[in-house]
Amino acid sequence: MKRTAKFLIPLVLFLIAVGFLFKGLFLDPHEVPSPLVGKPAPAFTAPLLSEPSKRFNTADMKGKVWLLNVWASWCVACREEHPALMEMAKISEIATYGLDYKDTDAEAQAVIDANGNPYKEIMTDADGKIGIDYGVYGVPETYVIDKLGIIRYKQIGPITEQAFFSKILPLVKALQT
Repeated sequence: MKRTAKFLIPLVLFLIAVGFLFKGLFLDPHEVPSPLVGKPAPAFTAPLLSEPSKRFNTADMKGKVWLLNVWASWCVACREEHPALMEMAKISEIATYGLDYKDTDAEAQAVIDANGNPYKEIMTDADGKIGIDYGVYGVPETYVIDKLGIIRYKQIGPITEQAFFSKILPLVKALQT
């Protein structure tokens, strides 16, 4: 009997581990839970890409629903996402602001000049400190922030048409009422 128990315990533990791994196969890697969702967005003041002497301040966004899209010129996925952002810019309900992450102003401006500007404003985060406050671990990442300054949604990776129409746009419209 003792001999059977010796083999049964590792088998049960193995089956439990396999069960967790199997469940993981069906999870969406773009929906990694963020500890910031439901909490106040970190406040920041940052220089504008177009005019570094001017500053963007998150306090000015109180009372508005807005998207913060973290991107970089060196990011391949950001370039893939750019056409979707250009389409989103045509929808007036969505105020999208860009945060150029760990980049140079010249390279970021070159991307915008070549591909168009989908943002109301672009802020720069050359040293990555703002990104750290937001928990950015890879670009692109997009945050939906409500009128009270609370993060309501975080999109990891490029915004897809499906994510935009099924999650982001309905959420923005609901938050604006």
